[in-house]
Amino acid sequence: MGVQKKEASRPKSSTPGNQKLKGENFYRDRKKIKYINMLRGGRARYDRDGNLVKAADFQSKEAAPARIEPNRKWFGNTRVIGQKALEEFREQMSAKINDPYQVLLRRSKLPTSLLHDNTKIGRVNMLQTEAFSDTFGPKAQRKRPKLNVEGYEHMVQSITDSTDSYDYKKDTNLVENRQSEYAENIRDWYFNAGTSKRIWNELYKVVDSSDIILHVLDARDPEGTRCRHVEKHIKTEAPHKHLIFVLNKVDLVPTWVTARWVKVLSREYPTLAFHASINNSFGKGSLIQLLRQFTKLHSDKRQISVGLIGYPNTGKSSIINTLRQKKVCNVAPVPGETKVWQYITMTRKIYLIDCPGIVQFSSTDTDTDIVLKGSIRTQSLLTPEDYVPEILSRVRREYVQRHYNIDKWNDAHEFLTELANSTGKLNKGGEPDLHVVSKMVINDWLRGRLPHYRAPPEFADPLDGESKVKTDTDVEMLDNQGKDESKESAEYAAEDSEGDSDGEEDEESDGKNRVTLASLNVVQQFSKIPVMADYLPIDLE
Repeated sequence: MGVQKKEASRPKSSTPGNQKLKGENFYRDRKKIKYINMLRGGRARYDRDGNLVKAADFQSKEAAPARIEPNRKWFGNTRVIGQKALEEFREQMSAKINDPYQVLLRRSKLPTSLLHDNTKIGRVNMLQTEAFSDTFGPKAQRKRPKLNVEGYEHMVQSITDSTDSYDYKKDTNLVENRQSEYAENIRDWYFNAGTSKRIWNELYKVVDSSDIILHVLDARDPEGTRCRHVEKHIKTEAPHKHLIFVLNKVDLVPTWVTARWVKVLSREYPTLAFHASINNSFGKGSLIQLLRQFTKLHSDKRQISVGLIGYPNTGKSSIINTLRQKKVCNVAPVPGETKVWQYITMTRKIYLIDCPGIVQFSSTDTDTDIVLKGSIRTQSLLTPEDYVPEILSRVRREYVQRHYNIDKWNDAHEFLTELANSTGKLNKGGEPDLHVVSKMVINDWLRGRLPHYRAPPEFADPLDGESKVKTDTDVEMLDNQGKDESKESAEYAAEDSEGDSDGEEDEESDGKNRVTLASLNVVQQFSKIPVMADYLPIDLE
């Protein structure tokens, strides 16, 4: 017992309930002593001769008869479903779960594992159905091999079908289709830009950390800047993540081209047209409105992360700067400016993730296609004059004549010679410097000074009167209780409304911004796109 002033001033009671525990003093109260005894307790006690005095907890050999009292709560969380109801559930869910415009809420509370019928899977993991020891070894119980065919006729028919559908161009076992070492040695080193393991690791970190993924495409060549491998990875490995196409640089193509690409790409995933600019942007209000509605869908989370992926030089960092209305990411008209992924705070509930540009390997893409997509820096090219003929074939002759003031040429070499003489790019002796002027032409191609675009195959010719298209992003709720979770606080609505000065948002009332989750509509008027490229009337009709 302590004899200090505070210790002596403590009230002393003679009631048994207030008796102090052994070791309780001024420095250790009753709660601390109980905690220490709990840590020290549970051990067996022995005397000096080693005889057991007190057994440890749960170590006593005297087991009294016991019986567990049954309780109805054991079966309270169990749900039973019939086979017919299960089939209806599978049919309804299979039609909705693969639709990018349908959002499945509360996946953890739905038996999504019942959607997959194991009987319909062609190849089954054999070790799950039959153990290795039951098939091989002294205790083997397998008497006859199990084939995927019913009989000899079925096997012949399957071989005939596979032979008829064989395509030698897709056979990777052939030497001509195999990516061998000599093929890599022929190509220049800069063609591997954007394909390194480090870049793909950065990509997968962004995909894993994001709830919503914005796939940024170049409006001049949307199909050429799509990453099919990433789309397949998200669809198979992360189906709970939302994928949205953002058609950037719509100011460099005619309005009807933007409208038709949005219509074509919307068949697969929700697509928005966008023009990245801090002062004069297009599509910023629609994109922010769509992200707000996704925050309502994920109301159980404190914030959502939005990752931006795509080819190099497609404008991922510029989109982030447009949404923030200030420079938060370094941007440049050359590929490879973003080296690592980075987090940017947009609002209290929305975070943006910038990703380095990736280049997907494609057996159909030639070296010229890779260069003209903007995946390689122009100053790294060893022979840039090899890619000028393709540029002259894709751009209208009138645009080239108007931009370079060159009237006639027969081939690319003659065109480069005339351009070098007119711009004064000459070497010693008055020889034209074709290397420098070729880089000038490629830079003009990449930066939009030479108007060009690729229209969808089914929409090769322009149509009249198509300047306004409404793209509906209908997100249906599969749980009726989700409407109660869709209410957004006034504080968050006021915070998100700050810094939103886009022309499209000014036209939309507050009631449209707070639509119910059963009908999320994003309307874009393509007639308001500020088309910067000077196209001829034949391309604008």
